Amino acid sequence: MAAADRDSVRDLPDRFGPWQTVYERFARWEADGTWARLLEHVQVRDDAVGRVEWTVSVDSTVNRAHQHAVGARKKGM
Repeated sequence: MAAADRDSVRDLPDRFGPWQTVYERFARWEADGTWARLLEHVQVRDDAVGRVEWTVSVDSTVNRAHQHAVGARKKGM
């Protein structure tokens, strides 16, 4: 984490308590799935009233290099 990021994490309003407590709570909620459940709840609720647009994009592009581009030996070398 960059120094600027560390400073911004520690620069919280007093009402949130010590930054270490905020970090520990965030990390615990991430580990136990709380954030995922909150996101799922909001998505389901908003989808029910038509406020979510579900767009799926699939890219099946395949890029291949020519055999000479990858260092294959040429005849006579």
